[in-house]
Amino acid sequence: MVQLELTNLDKIFWPEGLTKFDLVKYYVEISPVLLPHLKDRPLVLKRYPDGITGEAFYQKECPAYAPDWVATLPVYHPDSDKTINYVLCNNEETLAWLANQGCIEVHAWLSRAAHLECPDIAVMDLDPAEGATFEDALEIALLVNQALKQFRLNGYPKTSGAAGLHIFIPLSPRWTFQEVAAAMGYLARLIAGAYPQKATTEHLIQKRRGKVYLDYLQNVRGRSMAFPYSLRPLPGAPVSTPLTWEEVAKGKISPRDFNIHTIRARLERYGDLYRGLLEHPNNLEPLLELAEV
Repeated sequence: MVQLELTNLDKIFWPEGLTKFDLVKYYVEISPVLLPHLKDRPLVLKRYPDGITGEAFYQKECPAYAPDWVATLPVYHPDSDKTINYVLCNNEETLAWLANQGCIEVHAWLSRAAHLECPDIAVMDLDPAEGATFEDALEIALLVNQALKQFRLNGYPKTSGAAGLHIFIPLSPRWTFQEVAAAMGYLARLIAGAYPQKATTEHLIQKRRGKVYLDYLQNVRGRSMAFPYSLRPLPGAPVSTPLTWEEVAKGKISPRDFNIHTIRARLERYGDLYRGLLEHPNNLEPLLELAEV
């Protein structure tokens, strides 16, 4: 039998009064919809031991004191010539343990252990730069969706939980990170070229002002993304929440609408809007042919 000791559950993690207990409780309750998306993916831990107003730090290596029932995956990184033992979160107990470590966010790789070098998700990260708005991100997301349809690809939008949007595109795990990043880069440049007033792929932050940055480099090996239903370390305890394309098109939503208090009712109404991500992988080949990889 798994035994997990939870500590400091009354510690305030959000200034409005949400505690570490609320954090653990949320992830335990959300585990039925979250765990299928996390299964066998290396996690990058971002820990907030004193809540969102305290210092935070990233941790890739599974702590030596982790219980022996916490699964790990050794991954070699040739750039640093190091092997890192990443946590795999395949059950409710591990999810609760991570929350007890102060992991507010759930950051995971876009590939799974069985095909580590070939992602089964591509992502377009729409990040409003200074002077741009969430409404601008919604507008650009619709352009991304139109472009995806031209290549017979299905994308699934979600709030980032902060100011932007993520579009996850499920894939058959046939293509390398390099190929997926090249395909998403081609798509991003296509959209930025069509709508330069509002969209950009400019790497220099000072040149993005007033525009939505299409960040396709999140598809590089070793990067991790905030996954659907991840809490975010911001006031109001926002949740990275799957959306319908109809909601994106209407534009009458705000990131603040989706949080620890509202997500349960939303799941009761819609179920997991990302379930198609697990069931309907896309063929990237038509886009790759134009990307000239």
